[in-house]
Amino acid sequence: MYEKLRQEMVRQQLIRRGISDSRVLEAMGRVERHLFVSEDLQQQAYNDCALPVGGKQTISQPYMVALMTQLLELKGDEKVLEIGTGSGYQAAVLSQLAAEVYTVERIRDLSERAEALLTGQMGIDNITFTVADGSIGLSRFAPYDCIIVTAGAPSVTEGLIEQLKPGGRLVIPVGNRTSQILYQIRKTDSGVEENYSTGCIFVPLIGQKGWDAE
Repeated sequence: MYEKLRQEMVRQQLIRRGISDSRVLEAMGRVERHLFVSEDLQQQAYNDCALPVGGKQTISQPYMVALMTQLLELKGDEKVLEIGTGSGYQAAVLSQLAAEVYTVERIRDLSERAEALLTGQMGIDNITFTVADGSIGLSRFAPYDCIIVTAGAPSVTEGLIEQLKPGGRLVIPVGNRTSQILYQIRKTDSGVEENYSTGCIFVPLIGQKGWDAE
């Protein structure tokens, strides 16, 4: 049943909306999204919406996961930083597409749950989990080819740009606590280039370079 729902999600929610990267589509068709939500929500796992995962966090809408992943332009040999592990679903998708994934989460329970599922249950071995303030990045493993921020930030901080390799991509939602613009930003020798933007809604990025906890 879930396999059929997953393939329907890829066809109806992703391909029809312009997701064209075949590697992203294949990864989204493989990763079992229903494993990342509570049992009572598994029937809704492939619906066109975000779902709660605890700690006032959500598993993002499938289309937004696919769009953000496509904007990273992954070829397979990259080192990627994800800020906001949450359920672990985005990290699972990234693990299919990049060589190394580093994911940081401020809520220990979410990080430990994601690690148990991804490393323990699913046997994924290219993800490193860290509990920390992701709003300042994760400098000890820098530099990265790509950074993806899965929560709404008030601004793009220099700290994240500094942790990118030359030519690296940052995908980040920027705005207020309730609505943002999703940007793809590329680091160049002369500064940064903004290459893409669209409206979006994410939970707020909490931390030193983000928002205060409510």
